[in-house]
Amino acid sequence: MKKILVTGSNGFLGQKVIDLLSGNDLYEVTAISKGPNRNPNQAGYVFCQVDLLDQSILMDFLSGHTFDTIIHTAAMTSVEACEADKATCQLLNVELVQILASYCKQNQTQLIHISTDFVFDGKKRSPYHELDMPNPQSEYGKSKYASEQVLEQSSCHYAILRTILVYGINGDPNRSNLVLWAKAKLSQKEAIKVVNDQWRMPTFVDDLAHACQLAIERQAQGIFHISGAELMAINEAVYKIAEYWKLDKTLISEISAASIGQADNRPRQTGFDLSKSKNELGYIPTSFIKSLEIIEKQFREFKR
Repeated sequence: MKKILVTGSNGFLGQKVIDLLSGNDLYEVTAISKGPNRNPNQAGYVFCQVDLLDQSILMDFLSGHTFDTIIHTAAMTSVEACEADKATCQLLNVELVQILASYCKQNQTQLIHISTDFVFDGKKRSPYHELDMPNPQSEYGKSKYASEQVLEQSSCHYAILRTILVYGINGDPNRSNLVLWAKAKLSQKEAIKVVNDQWRMPTFVDDLAHACQLAIERQAQGIFHISGAELMAINEAVYKIAEYWKLDKTLISEISAASIGQADNRPRQTGFDLSKSKNELGYIPTSFIKSLEIIEKQFREFKR
């Protein structure tokens, strides 16, 4: 059995990774997060409450364990939060990665690190390839690019999975994202405003969790782009959500990114060339509409 550590296990992706791997006899899974375990699924893995920003506590924990792979999902991901608290952003998104990289190098442990399309400036029209030069425009994007550079310079065994606008559902009712937000608001007959001049390839969280598993199985090394395969404007995605659940599209109004202060700190258009991930990992993205069908079933499974 491979010993797997998942950081940020209370997070959206973290919970999905735990749910996926803990049901597999090939893995012995340990989950860590700052707060008490919030995953409704608490079977098949060990949970330890560890404050990742307390270096002494983290080092004590790591020194007492050996892992084959660390899946590092913990991060400060809010663009606005990173701008408002640059010190914590640096600690969590960069310095923590340095600590984990050092541990992984010393213990021959694979480190799977989650990064973002926000390392790019969004000015390239065609999809971004892994070899394209990053040019982040926000503190968040800069911190994630810095974390990538830490790994590239560390000599540890790492796989960086860059992703885009992650959506889906898990057992935590407090977690939201584009799909859950739009569905909830429109179901309650609330009007919503949606940006119409930013384009993304939204990523189904189940696909991203599966990509983490593929990276373990293939002992992946380097940078990989993981997302959906369909490029769409944010408002287009919301219209698709409304159409699938037969919700009132007239409640949707379109606005520009500039009107809400998101034109400069978020890339205008990002999309990924998925060739490397498909060829080297065997990654196959779920179509957006198919993912909504799966999410509808998961609403019932999670009793939400």
